[in-house]
Amino acid sequence: MDEIVDWLRNRPYYQGQVADSRVLPGREPSFTDVALESRLADALADRGIDELYDHQAAAIEAVRGGDNVVLATRTASGKSLAYTVPAFERAMDHGGRTLYLGPQNALIQDQLETLSALANDLGFGSRVSVDQYTGRMSDGEKRDVRDRRPTVLLSNPDMVHYALLPHAYRLWEWFFSSLELVVIDEVHSYRGVFGSQVALTLRRLRRLCERYDADPQFVCCSATIGNPVEHAARTVGAEESSFTLVDEDTSGRGPRHWVLWNPPEYSDRQQERQSGRRKSSHTETKQLFVDLLAQGHQTLAFTRARQTAERYATDSADELRQRGERDLASGVEAYQAALTNDRRRDIEDGLHKGDVRGVWSTNALELGVDVGGLDAVLLDGYPGTRMSAFQQAGRAGRGDDPALVVMVGGEDQLDQYLMAEPDDFFEGEAEDAVADPDNDTLLPDHVAAAAAENWLSPDDDRHFGPTFPEVVGKLETDGVLARRDTAQGTRWTHAGEESPHYSMNLRTVEDREISLRDARSNEEIASLSFGDALRDAHPGAVYHHQGTDYEVTDLDLDRDTAKLQPTYADYYTSVLTDKDVTLGEEHDRKTLSARPDVTVRFGTVTVREQITGFERKDASTGETLGRESLDLPETSLETRAFYYTVPEDLEVAMRAHGGEYGFNGGIHAAEHGSISLLPLWLLCDRGDVGGLSTPYHPELDAPTVFVYDGHPGGVGITRTAFEDVEALLGQTARMIAGCDCEEGCPACVQSPHCGNANDPLSKPEAATLAAELAGIEVDGGIAAGDEQ
Repeated sequence: MDEIVDWLRNRPYYQGQVADSRVLPGREPSFTDVALESRLADALADRGIDELYDHQAAAIEAVRGGDNVVLATRTASGKSLAYTVPAFERAMDHGGRTLYLGPQNALIQDQLETLSALANDLGFGSRVSVDQYTGRMSDGEKRDVRDRRPTVLLSNPDMVHYALLPHAYRLWEWFFSSLELVVIDEVHSYRGVFGSQVALTLRRLRRLCERYDADPQFVCCSATIGNPVEHAARTVGAEESSFTLVDEDTSGRGPRHWVLWNPPEYSDRQQERQSGRRKSSHTETKQLFVDLLAQGHQTLAFTRARQTAERYATDSADELRQRGERDLASGVEAYQAALTNDRRRDIEDGLHKGDVRGVWSTNALELGVDVGGLDAVLLDGYPGTRMSAFQQAGRAGRGDDPALVVMVGGEDQLDQYLMAEPDDFFEGEAEDAVADPDNDTLLPDHVAAAAAENWLSPDDDRHFGPTFPEVVGKLETDGVLARRDTAQGTRWTHAGEESPHYSMNLRTVEDREISLRDARSNEEIASLSFGDALRDAHPGAVYHHQGTDYEVTDLDLDRDTAKLQPTYADYYTSVLTDKDVTLGEEHDRKTLSARPDVTVRFGTVTVREQITGFERKDASTGETLGRESLDLPETSLETRAFYYTVPEDLEVAMRAHGGEYGFNGGIHAAEHGSISLLPLWLLCDRGDVGGLSTPYHPELDAPTVFVYDGHPGGVGITRTAFEDVEALLGQTARMIAGCDCEEGCPACVQSPHCGNANDPLSKPEAATLAAELAGIEVDGGIAAGDEQ
């Protein structure tokens, strides 16, 4: 692998792209003897598993001892055996049942094949039977599963919500009454809105199990995150003390050679300096991908969008054909969640057998689907979190053989920060997963659904938290719940005629959706939430879908439809917005260590936003080509935010240095910088967070910077950021000051989500503001006495 890295440095397109390279050493496996039922031991031995890793054994013994378990180890470390063994043991011993929940159907299908084969090898009379229950199955197939009454049922949270809980009494009593184990696979993926919805669904599951005198244990499998026990407990609604944490990975692996590859900057010829804009990470990744395949290395490239995976798989195959490598070209595939089960399985089998030599994939292959080990993994841009980066890198390596991982930097802030500060990537703390089951926007719908599943009583606050009485009272007033006074006390039942379950979508918050239709056929090609449609499907917007560019010709908000026409436009569009924030209840506050006169607050806010127009921007340079006005309705978002005011002495210094533009641009740039770095601490995307910086806020009578959750009610992102705000401000200052551009660029303070076209932005004032509040010193800020 050292030779490969040297070889990459000698490629014709090499221009100093290697920002960092290092070797993460391999390790020998460590095993523990575990007593297993003889038939199960024999079936595992037939698969070459004669002993278990220490971490597998520790998890199994904890489950046997009655604990809930969080198993947080790397990809391909054998986590599935930690729940398979106790699940099969209980089924074989007394018919105890297990519910396995996976976030994606591809993962469920993979588990179905693996566990079914193992169950079949146990022989007649084992009582272990495995089935799946997903939305892709026909009504007849689902009925057959219920008739077979499996002891291990594989499903997903959506089906628990729509199909199991609403029909528990009529169809599933046999299952819930004997449910002993619930497996939450990839529990780190349950975060944000989806994670908050799933957490509330699992509270309803536990509540219904009580009705049948069942008290299942939970086994939560996770990637390495900063708060595995806290997150698992919040997700399932159990006490943290009930969990045993197993997080020391004792599986073996070979050395992993990491390269951080930073695409070269474009030159600003007029200024004779670097522009801050970089060549595409996609094309750099494609060059590496094709070269590695040509050298005989089976390679997997991860990218963030389905369209990118499809396009660059095709482009890579075309380039291999141009080189005369036709056999290699036929072994290049694209992998993403929209493929059929059969097509995904063909690619997975091809990777195992070596027939498929290279794959471009979305994060669909990041999860626990078994594809064997590969020679090299390429990350086309930072995946957004260190957790995802190391999960994806875990696909590289066969046994104790060395493997190569190359992360190709994009041009945005987080990518470039990590290219400049590689120690923060390799040695930084794992990010926290965040979800908020106390979200007051989501909670009422779940309480109504719970009432339809089994009547509510006052002590259900154990499941739904301290606001439960208030929520029930409001639902009763609205006629959603009916109060009943019984000999056992007050009860509430669902009063509506329609099922409350189908008014909810676990993966979103908004109910209103806009249908995007091809104007030629009137066929629906996609749908967007109302808020997303105003931003992405306004008249004149360029919308990319399944490899095709469309221009939106009409947005009809009376009929909730948008008409789109295919286009060959060589530009993209970006909206312009007006925004204001009003304050609600303040939940917490603290003063900064370095500036005791500055108070950072956390509270409820209402964000009102109106899209006023859009810009057309050149697809290759990002330069503005034109601007148009729009007349669209205002939207309102009640959410959570942290916010702080700018102290008077700092305002005076910033204005003295840069005038009105410098001050306004400084607070705006500091806001952008802080938002861009939040994924270093939390498992979130920059698009999950919004912000506003204003030179004067009337309620606070001072210049103010707001950073808010981008989802109704908040999902815990800014609550967690508030708790570590000084570190966030310090890192923001270092990132902005450390960028060598002069006026701000995508690597430091420009944001693709900015509703003000990234204007004004001013780096020196931003670096000074963040550094002063954090109590650190940086270069590149306002020098003492430096004035405009």
